[in-house]
Amino acid sequence: MASAPASLSVAELVARYLVSQNVSRIYGLVGGHIQPLWDAAARAGIQIVDVCHEGSAVSMAHAEAELSGRVGVAMVTAGPGLTNAVTAIANASVSRVPVVVISGRPPRPQAGLGAMQEIPQAEIIRPLTRHVETVLDSRHLLERLDAVLLAAMGTDSSPGPSYIDFPTDLLSEPVHQTNILRIQLTLRMLHPRVPNAGTIEAARLLIAKSRRPLLIAGRSAHFAADVLARYLNLSGVLYLDTGESRGAISHTHSSYVPAMRSRVMQEADLVITVGRKLDYQLAYGSPAVFSPSASFLRIGRSFDEISENRRGDVEIQADTAAALTALADTKAIPDYPDREWLNTMRLENNARQERLRKTMAQQASGSDGRMHPYRLIKAIDTYLDEQSVLVMDGGDILSFARVGLRAVRSLDCGAMGCLGVGVPFAAGAAISHPERRLFAVIGDGSFGLTAMDVSTAARHRAKVLFIIANNAVWNIDRHDQLERYGGHLVGVELPDHRYDLLAQSLGLYAEMIDQAEELDAAISRGLENAPALLNVRISRDAVSADFKNGLAEVPPHQALRKWDQLEKERYR
Repeated sequence: MASAPASLSVAELVARYLVSQNVSRIYGLVGGHIQPLWDAAARAGIQIVDVCHEGSAVSMAHAEAELSGRVGVAMVTAGPGLTNAVTAIANASVSRVPVVVISGRPPRPQAGLGAMQEIPQAEIIRPLTRHVETVLDSRHLLERLDAVLLAAMGTDSSPGPSYIDFPTDLLSEPVHQTNILRIQLTLRMLHPRVPNAGTIEAARLLIAKSRRPLLIAGRSAHFAADVLARYLNLSGVLYLDTGESRGAISHTHSSYVPAMRSRVMQEADLVITVGRKLDYQLAYGSPAVFSPSASFLRIGRSFDEISENRRGDVEIQADTAAALTALADTKAIPDYPDREWLNTMRLENNARQERLRKTMAQQASGSDGRMHPYRLIKAIDTYLDEQSVLVMDGGDILSFARVGLRAVRSLDCGAMGCLGVGVPFAAGAAISHPERRLFAVIGDGSFGLTAMDVSTAARHRAKVLFIIANNAVWNIDRHDQLERYGGHLVGVELPDHRYDLLAQSLGLYAEMIDQAEELDAAISRGLENAPALLNVRISRDAVSADFKNGLAEVPPHQALRKWDQLEKERYR
């Protein structure tokens, strides 16, 4: 081991620690309370991605973590720097994405005196994080950093954001030579979780007696895609993705039946969940939505993935790849599958998908003269390939995009429904994965929440094509007010802004598109000149599937109107 340097500051030692954990990039916004660490990280060779809002910094770290499977790191200054980041931290928490948030706090001699930007930071952030640390003494530095990093990775529970802060005076304080020599900067990694042989046998028996099996995957499917495809090919199990796992399995795979989602959930006699919570997007596993007689095989690393809301008949606590490999190796397949049902689901899925493609191409303009959103979606779809990354952000436009765009690696508003993630997600994804083609489809309302950070994409040459679906309205809420509130429209109209001119002023190539016939050439030009923005004017007359399903009305028992009715009927 090389001899330790004669002197290091706390900030320099933190930066050295981050480098030892393969952190090559920090997203953040400069501030006096973090300036010593900001400088030390840059001098240590870590790329600093400076943003326009602290929430964007956390969202960019979130996007990098979600795509790479590694921890993303954000740095925000004290007080309002941290409170600006709270929504993005909450989103990462609900999404179970490993992010470490670093902040500063007032110098120790001023603590409790009403110092500038002095607020109870740890108490504010604690309910939203996996672990919180405030370092007051350099002797405990390594242990505190390890605790935060390992908690974010999900060593003892599900992954998620963790938080650590330092008084500014401590960051500049020299570390005693004894502590420099004591610290071993080794790479921290998750301990693998392999399935128990007895549990695998129980799962094999459960699968063997099933006739209508269904597998639903979460985010971990992206890092076990090959073995997941192997198991689907071997078993013939039908497959549904979720927003977390979209693109892990090719949209052309014969087991993939997204157009039959509701029916296969109702009729499957075995539901295998892989690394996925049974949250509102999966009706909490309710026997009113899934078959009351269905068995559940749940696979995951933590309680929320293997037991929460509906216990599994068999529960496998293991890494996704290890569990699926064991199921494949032991030939855990149905003995007497209902081939008629399986084939019917596949054929009807293909027929519905084909009808949708024809419908998208034939949609007429609205009464306002603007193109139907499906015309935009169809044009984007022709440019997607297996290496594309798609970011979707908004209310109605997210619904149209999720239905109409092929399944590629995707990031969206997530289980929290967090609008405004489109710009920072896309910028963070493009900065951390420059080899991939990035599309961001964003509603005009959502765009307004983080629009200034397109300048971050411009400054850091992030090759993103931002496509703003501009109908000058919060449309899912407008339709709700028209239908349930007698047309009394309050706070749903938006100005028909020239977002293309805003983007040009911030350093992007940009165009405004009025006609569907202009889209193909404009998308091509946008990709060639990325980062770029297309301001596409779409009709507000179109009604999305999410609105038709009752998502806007927030039913009392389930997220969707149909599910809510089924729940009421079951328990009346």
